[in-house]
Amino acid sequence: MSTMLVGGLVPHTIENAADLIVRNAKIHTGDPGRPHAEALAIHDGVITVVGDDKDVAPHVGAGTKVVDALGRRVIPGLNDAHLHVIRGGLNYVLELRWDGVRTLRQGLAMLREQAARTPKGQWVRVVGGWSAEQFAERRLPTVTELNAAAPDTPVFVLHLYQSAVLNRAALKAAGFTRDTPDPKGGQIVRGRDGEPTGMLLASPSALILYSTLAKAPVLDEEHRKTSTRHFLRELNRFGLTSAIDAAGGFQNFPDNYETVTELAREGQLSLRIAYHLFPQTAGQEIDDLTRWIGMVRPEDGDEWLRLNGAGENLTWAAADFENFAQPRPEHSPDYEVEFEKAVRLLMENGWGFRLHATYDETIRRDLAVFEKLASEGLFPGGNRWLFDHAETVSPDSLDRIAALGGAMSVQNRLSFQGEAFVRRYGPGAAADAPPIRAMLDRGLTVGAGTDATRVSTYNPWVALHWLVSGRSVGDLALRPPTNRVDRQTALAMFTRAGAALTGEDEVKGVLRPGCYADLAVLSEDYFAVPEPDIAHIESLLTVTGGRIVYAAAEYEGLDEELPPVSPAWSPVAHFGGYQASRRAAPPGARQAELLGQAIAESEQHRQWRIARGLTPEAASTPFDPCFVL
Repeated sequence: MSTMLVGGLVPHTIENAADLIVRNAKIHTGDPGRPHAEALAIHDGVITVVGDDKDVAPHVGAGTKVVDALGRRVIPGLNDAHLHVIRGGLNYVLELRWDGVRTLRQGLAMLREQAARTPKGQWVRVVGGWSAEQFAERRLPTVTELNAAAPDTPVFVLHLYQSAVLNRAALKAAGFTRDTPDPKGGQIVRGRDGEPTGMLLASPSALILYSTLAKAPVLDEEHRKTSTRHFLRELNRFGLTSAIDAAGGFQNFPDNYETVTELAREGQLSLRIAYHLFPQTAGQEIDDLTRWIGMVRPEDGDEWLRLNGAGENLTWAAADFENFAQPRPEHSPDYEVEFEKAVRLLMENGWGFRLHATYDETIRRDLAVFEKLASEGLFPGGNRWLFDHAETVSPDSLDRIAALGGAMSVQNRLSFQGEAFVRRYGPGAAADAPPIRAMLDRGLTVGAGTDATRVSTYNPWVALHWLVSGRSVGDLALRPPTNRVDRQTALAMFTRAGAALTGEDEVKGVLRPGCYADLAVLSEDYFAVPEPDIAHIESLLTVTGGRIVYAAAEYEGLDEELPPVSPAWSPVAHFGGYQASRRAAPPGARQAELLGQAIAESEQHRQWRIARGLTPEAASTPFDPCFVL
């Protein structure tokens, strides 16, 4: 552990001694030149040595911190290639997280307790990271249950991109009455008397859900900084050291970016963030992009906070909605006019972009615009660009994307929406949603992420489990083995591929000399645990830029101190974030297998003792008192 002298590692008086050494580890470097190692040394935020104890020993100085990994698996720091980390940080301490909660009964108990401590004027909000399919009850809470749990405190419960459940107090606080008209693309469910019941439906646009949530109180600037720091620490808990922020609705530039900018100035970010800019107002997109092009340029910033381009929407008319409980939305027949203006503007000014596109119908229309610009020699013009999501992208579209030098970013949205997708499109379509193997087989860079926090959880191990197993959080088998990836490939999608999407693959995503010192010491060996247990892995020690930013178990207390969670009534102060669940009891076959392994190990141990003369060689006789005469 920290600063303890280990055999062979003796401090020397040397210049440029390592700041941190991790030893006695099973290191997966991600570097094909040296895929495995036992130790590494870090100086000034960069890896200087990768090898074994004898390789790092000369770099131990009087001030070197030595961490014994105790034989645990070490991996490069994870990089979520599509995370709404800036927006998530601004709201984290206000939200009651049902991520990882296994029963609705537990979720309602948490809600009832939180309502009792929430001050007048504030809301209890459950915003993403869960699905009804993860609960033993397999259902949503009812309005009656919310009213009983919180008769006087507004409660807003968001379920995926599909719906929200509000109690009586939240309807009043949001100003919904029998005279409130349904917004475009949304529905206020009403009872026989015409009064809102408390159910809001996206049909298919989720704007009604997010605009209602936007009516809840927000934090002041100082609380936003504390909230963001605790959210980043929560991400570090799972081994995340980088994320690409995909912007999103209700995230204005530069206002909503000021918190992370200030934290970056103060050296208080514990996660590297590459961010995107997303026009917020329909009809004003070209003006916004033009204004931003005059303010900032891609790659402005440093290794902690940098601009990566535009997106994930360029124009609102070109966006499709990912509400699989509703039919695919129909676009206007001429959205390409404004969309082409936006893409042309970006290409002419050296801006790359990422583009939200759920359905192949949208992707084909967008590709036609890109191909038109390519015929003029304008696209892609050396700029990085990619499609996000792409659940129903076709083989032909993938060929066209590859020909245009594009990339892909996939997220585990179907971990949470898989059942809805199957009900609408069938198991055959779900088997290729998205066609990950087809993307990789074409040589495309395919980054992986979560799309947290309003639908999927921010826990990357749930996404890694989905990549490897093809199963939803409700344990529904979605993708067959032919459209799954092995564990090493999945990890590369969460490390090296994400770095490639930001142009940082030479310095990030692998553990080799000269690269950023970003790594995680895992609670379980990702490459050895049974497949269902991948989702339960956490980091015990996370290092970003050579700094220990998260520490647990034997390493507790080695990380940087944070201010207390505030406000004091915050759900995070009482429940924390992701609710770590116990591993499921192994099924009978797995129990028998484990018992057999234990018996075999016992016999091996007996033979070892016999070989050393510590035990007589007589055959062991099973003892059963039922047969004693």
